[in-house]
Amino acid sequence: MTVVKNRHVPLVGSTLLAIGVALAAANLRPAVTSLASVLGDVRAALGVSAAWTSALTAVPALCFGFAAFAAPWLGRRLGMARAIGLSLGVLTLGLVLRVIDGPWVVLGGTFIACAGIAVSNVLIPVVVKASFPGKVGLITGVYTATLSAGAALAAALTPRLEDFLGSWRLAVGAWALLSAGAVVVWFAGARHGSEASVVRSAAPAEQRSLLRSPLAWVITVFFGLQSLFAYTVMGWLPAMLVDSGVDRNTAGMLLAVSMLLSVPVSLFVPPIAARFSSQGPMVLVLGVLSFAGMLGMLVAPSAAPGLWVVLIGFGMGMFPLALLIMSLRTKSTSDTARLSAMAQSLGYLIAASGPFAFGVLREATGSWTVSLVLQLVLLAALTALGMISGRPRFV
Repeated sequence: MTVVKNRHVPLVGSTLLAIGVALAAANLRPAVTSLASVLGDVRAALGVSAAWTSALTAVPALCFGFAAFAAPWLGRRLGMARAIGLSLGVLTLGLVLRVIDGPWVVLGGTFIACAGIAVSNVLIPVVVKASFPGKVGLITGVYTATLSAGAALAAALTPRLEDFLGSWRLAVGAWALLSAGAVVVWFAGARHGSEASVVRSAAPAEQRSLLRSPLAWVITVFFGLQSLFAYTVMGWLPAMLVDSGVDRNTAGMLLAVSMLLSVPVSLFVPPIAARFSSQGPMVLVLGVLSFAGMLGMLVAPSAAPGLWVVLIGFGMGMFPLALLIMSLRTKSTSDTARLSAMAQSLGYLIAASGPFAFGVLREATGSWTVSLVLQLVLLAALTALGMISGRPRFV
């Protein structure tokens, strides 16, 4: 029998903690979509190459992958309250730093901001399972809905903030105010429970490395491919729309629409999917929607850009489903933490290749055709792996 220190006890699942989770989530994508929505202006102002631009779009996923390895260790070392609060503070610092100087500072600041995001990406799903065990589907839906809403707002408002403030630096840097507010609310709501006595046992199942679990690998690659799709869309959709004849502000708004549409999907899909033993059919529906939207961008991008964006937006509801599957395919919060770390660290490293390759292929071929064909192939693989991940079993 061992007395566990307060910081190692799950956070109290209060209403204020749920608000803190939601506000933290709202800050996990503006670092990406705010810059993507004014990427052309940033590139022109800095005088950078297409390779630099492609690298910038790849930085978030790459950083998410590397930094996610440290998240479980930080959670154990500091406790969930401090670890997630620290990650939001690092995010705020990075958002400020990246707008104060030239190309390399932009890259470095983006990397720092995304390191903070990576830790929250891994640890918040663990908090959801541990602190709201009877409401995993609902709180996962709230978390991913506010995450999508934050991404949408940043995409829609940043070009207009640039027009109003007269500077892309001020427009992009303004999102640090939102993340600073999230730090305050998080520390107000994140409270560990009272010290409790628990029996520590060395269960063989918990000691088994997830690297030896075929299901864990399927979930990891599934998560990686859905992230690759999402970050390619967030990084390059406005540029594709502009190339098809859509003006810059409208392109940013359409990116916001694609993000915003995943809000209702996030609110309804996880609670509904959690009621069924298999989430495969839901994966199939979302995969078909994504495929149809990207096929439209390939075949006739200027014919109905709004329709293609709507289909893509609904299809990007795959993200909350992936997070839910991580919780449903594990038996304990420790397994959830380990699977979340594995899937997000290795998965985001897979995802990092997507935005970079998408941009490089566009530059090399002079059109989006090859990039979009590759994206369609990956979407088919993503859907197949998601259906396997959704089967009722445990890692």
